[in-house]
Amino acid sequence: MAAHTLLVLAHPRTDSLTAQVAARLHARLKDEGGTVDVLDLYAEGFDPALRPEDEPDWENREKVYSPEVHAHMDRILAADDIVVVFPVWWFTPPAILKGWIDRVWNYGFAYGRSRPRLAGKRLLWLALMGGTSEEIEQLGMTDALGLMLVTGIAKYCGLPDASLRVLHGTELSGMPVELRAGRVAELLDEAERTLAEELLGATTRTTTGTTTATSTGPTATESTVNEEPAL
Repeated sequence: MAAHTLLVLAHPRTDSLTAQVAARLHARLKDEGGTVDVLDLYAEGFDPALRPEDEPDWENREKVYSPEVHAHMDRILAADDIVVVFPVWWFTPPAILKGWIDRVWNYGFAYGRSRPRLAGKRLLWLALMGGTSEEIEQLGMTDALGLMLVTGIAKYCGLPDASLRVLHGTELSGMPVELRAGRVAELLDEAERTLAEELLGATTRTTTGTTTATSTGPTATESTVNEEPAL
């Protein structure tokens, strides 16, 4: 039976490289015969701020959260696989994605039960970073993200089949305009290969569940974690 994937996108611009990566993955998943629920956090106007109605109640794991949160919980439960595509800003995912985790992956739903409700789902975090693989490794960014997303969130919530993959060299502003389309095409192909390795085929992971999709790209400038739209 074909898998149903929740494809989460966290970028404010529809012309961003992040959005183009998500679109390529969407197309590949559909080509494989699966169904896809695209959750564009910015386009849907998701509010990342945690307010009292969605604050965990440690004495009541059956707390009824806000209607918006429960709608998102239903979309997660309906998915076999979850793919999250996002840029890395200030060493972390965008605030809207962190807010989605804060509000939706909540006590009594994603954690706090003897039998995790999300067990059996596969989760791929696909991060876009501006620097080269060497620069990112030197900074320790992949390890930091893996600890947060794979260990601190996925495994804590009962999803052992989770991984972080990184697309490096996504900063295009320092590249001549005539070369950018070719670089974008390389990154889109790489993203599709990553999806195939992680969810459509086999891959080898480290003990932390963190792997990297390495690529060569332009040397990053000061803003090593920014990305430019594909021009």
